[in-house]
Amino acid sequence: MTRRAGMRSILGVIPARGGSKGVPRKNICLVAGKPLLLWTVEAAQKARLLGRWVVSTEDPEISEIACRHGAEVLARPPELATDEASTVSVLQHALEQIGAKVVVVLAPTSPIRKDGLVDACIAKFFAEGADSLGTVHKDYSYEYGQDMPRRQDIRPRLVDNGNVYVIRAEVIRAGRWLGDRLAVLETTREEGVEIDDEIDHWLAEQILIRWHSISSGAISRFTG
Repeated sequence: MTRRAGMRSILGVIPARGGSKGVPRKNICLVAGKPLLLWTVEAAQKARLLGRWVVSTEDPEISEIACRHGAEVLARPPELATDEASTVSVLQHALEQIGAKVVVVLAPTSPIRKDGLVDACIAKFFAEGADSLGTVHKDYSYEYGQDMPRRQDIRPRLVDNGNVYVIRAEVIRAGRWLGDRLAVLETTREEGVEIDDEIDHWLAEQILIRWHSISSGAISRFTG
C-alpha cells in the first residue's frame, strides 16, 4: 500500500453534538477567544496523516460554524445525539457513510494539543501494530484512607485523558472501543484537561492563553 493510499484509509471524526449539561452549548462556547470546537478543527487541519476528517453533528449552529471554518460536516441522526447514545455508535455511523480502515477520534472537549500530537498518535499506532491507541498522562492521586505517601514515592498511573484515540475500523464495526492490542501515547498533563464543567472551562482557557499568548482582554466567555 502506498503512503497516499494508506492516508486515505485514515478517517478523523470530531464528535460534536449540540446538547450538554455541565456547560450549556459547550461545543460552541468561547474558550480563549474562539468556539471550543475550533481548537480541534484546527488540530485536524494541521494533521498530515489524516486522509479525511469530518465533524459529526446533528446541530445546525455547530454545522454552520464548522463549515465556515473549513470543516466537512457529517449530518448525524438525532437518535445518535442523545445522552444515551454511545461514541461507538456515532463512529459506526461515520463508517457507514465513509469507508476507512482506521478511525481517529478527536474530542472537542479536549482543546489543548501540542502541534504534531495527532500525527504522533497515528504514527505510533501503526509502529506498534495496535488495534486501539489512546492518549494518557501521569496521575499521582491516591485514595483517602491510605497512609499519606510522599509524592516522590507514589508510582503514577497512566490515565486515559480522552485527547486522541486511534482505532481500527473493524474494532468499531464489532461494537467495541478497545481491540486486543493496546498502545498509549503519553501527553503533558495540560493536554489531559477535558472540559466537563465550568472549572474545567476556566482551567483550559488559562492554559490556552499561556500556550498561545492570547490577550485576556480579547476573550469573551460565551457565544450566547
